[in-house]
Amino acid sequence: MRAFLALVLIALSGLSQAAIQTREIPYQSADGTRLIGYYAYDDSIKGPRPGVVVVHEWWGLNDYAKRRARDLAGLGYSALAIDMYGDGKNTEHPKDAMAFMQAALKDSSVASARFQAGLDLLKQQPQTDPRKLAAIGYCFGGAVVLNAARQGVPLAGVVSFHGALATQTPATPGAVKAKILVEHGALDSMVTADNVAAFKTEMDKAGADYRFVSLEGAKHGFSNPDADRLGHGEHGGPDIGYNKAADVKSWADMQAFLKKIFS
Repeated sequence: MRAFLALVLIALSGLSQAAIQTREIPYQSADGTRLIGYYAYDDSIKGPRPGVVVVHEWWGLNDYAKRRARDLAGLGYSALAIDMYGDGKNTEHPKDAMAFMQAALKDSSVASARFQAGLDLLKQQPQTDPRKLAAIGYCFGGAVVLNAARQGVPLAGVVSFHGALATQTPATPGAVKAKILVEHGALDSMVTADNVAAFKTEMDKAGADYRFVSLEGAKHGFSNPDADRLGHGEHGGPDIGYNKAADVKSWADMQAFLKKIFS
């Protein structure tokens, strides 16, 4: 009996030592911009595992994006929340967020290069299997990962959570290699019904493998628990709101999607 209890204690001790490891990693885009990534992985898992890039909302690389990287690490992935603005900057002021986003998207080649720099950084981590890569994005980040898919970036899949769907550079037939999952709030006033229809038509014409999920009762920003506060803050804010049911459902959809594309 004592020997059995000793073995149990040893096992529990090993479990207690396993933890999600995180660190900030400075890196640079092709245009010379200094970027800061937030990397997370589970050190109880041995060897390389699939890697997932996380692209932040228009607020920038904030605690929410970092939390999602830790959540993915907890699911067994090598996860990197990348920086699309430079120096890891973020804000809670809608006017600043708009300015950051517009500057990042002013030149599409610069935005693409910043995404690629983050993807390359994730590949370089010893915990990452560079043959198994995906990307998820929120709001602005949803548009970023969808554009990566449109451009034929070699990813197994991308997931957009309440992301912008409109584009100036629609996918051409055969260009989209990644499988696509879109989690969209049915009450999202920032993405119009015309945007949704145009996106589906674009994906159909391109021959993309995609799934579009419309979440009942959900507004823009539905996955972020801070959305209610940010949408009604002292600075005023966009029409966003947290929806726990949509958050849970979309995250479960993502887990099933990642499991399938990496199987």
